[in-house]
Amino acid sequence: MTKTNLARTLREPAELVAEGLAPASALPALERVAARYAVAITPDLVELIETTDPDDPIARQFVPTAAELDVQPGESADPIGDHPHSPVSGIVHRYPDRVLFKLVHVCAVYCRFCFRREMVGPGKENALSDGAYRAAIDYIREHGEIWEVILTGGDPLMLSPRRISEIMADLAAIDHVKIIRLHTRVPVAEPARVSVEMVAALKVEGATTWVALHANHARELTGTARAACARLVDAGIPMVSQSVLLRGVNDNIAALSDLMRAFVECRIKPYYLHHGDLAPGTVHLRTTLAEGQDLMRQLRGRVSGLCQPDYVIDIPGGAGKSPVGPNYVSVAQNIADDAREAGAETRYRIVDYCGDVHLYPPEK
Repeated sequence: MTKTNLARTLREPAELVAEGLAPASALPALERVAARYAVAITPDLVELIETTDPDDPIARQFVPTAAELDVQPGESADPIGDHPHSPVSGIVHRYPDRVLFKLVHVCAVYCRFCFRREMVGPGKENALSDGAYRAAIDYIREHGEIWEVILTGGDPLMLSPRRISEIMADLAAIDHVKIIRLHTRVPVAEPARVSVEMVAALKVEGATTWVALHANHARELTGTARAACARLVDAGIPMVSQSVLLRGVNDNIAALSDLMRAFVECRIKPYYLHHGDLAPGTVHLRTTLAEGQDLMRQLRGRVSGLCQPDYVIDIPGGAGKSPVGPNYVSVAQNIADDAREAGAETRYRIVDYCGDVHLYPPEK
């Protein structure tokens, strides 16, 4: 982030009030929220907020509210169980062929629903120490099953192009690492940071780079954000999307369709739609699984197949992601016992996107 925009990023509740993003009456509660969870809203995102709309979907993602002080039973500082799968500092090795590499603990903007909200921001360790970084690289080198390294944090694009280039080179030098994926919000939060130098730093001999963009509403994909994404894609770096299903942001079919179409227009393949994690103080932003499944059912058939993400939940405690989209197939129960015993083909009920039921194979 440029020094100018760093200086202009809103970080204090009093600044939010001064900008008209929160009422003065909310200041005492917001001070309590900010004492626990990081606050930062970049100028690019401030410009998107409709201050006259109390339900603005951009504000809902980034402007803190007193609702965050309501911590529910079952919510956890580590809701997806990173810690039990962290063999060395900075590494989460949950799945056999890939690891998370948590390089930094800072972001350009802090989302109010973040599942790592207790671990990132001011007062936390900004980045791995040199010793911890070397130990993490050694761990990856010593585990030949690791095919993909996912750079996360925090936001890895908060690092300088020079540092990104060094990290990419260190990882690409490991023979069994073939894919380096970066998870970031920077192209929408601070598009200018995706500079020619940054794009060049992401390309490396010996491994393929992917970038996963986090955005939750089509309005985040402004002209400057789309240009930042185009710089990546035009350089040969494929992109996928990650979004979180959020109450009051994208929990209706119009908003969700617009978002997925916007990704595809930017040459970004919709990848994951995450069910909201059980992060502390986020109950007001979570939908139910049934609501998410209904939205996915509506999305199917109403927008292009290119626009279909996988709806997933991170199982609390660390068991990993599981797809939780609607099931369209069930075994038909009208096969007579004697026909089944005679080897008759199993028939299935398949529900189409309109809700109509069809038998497969069809009757002959």
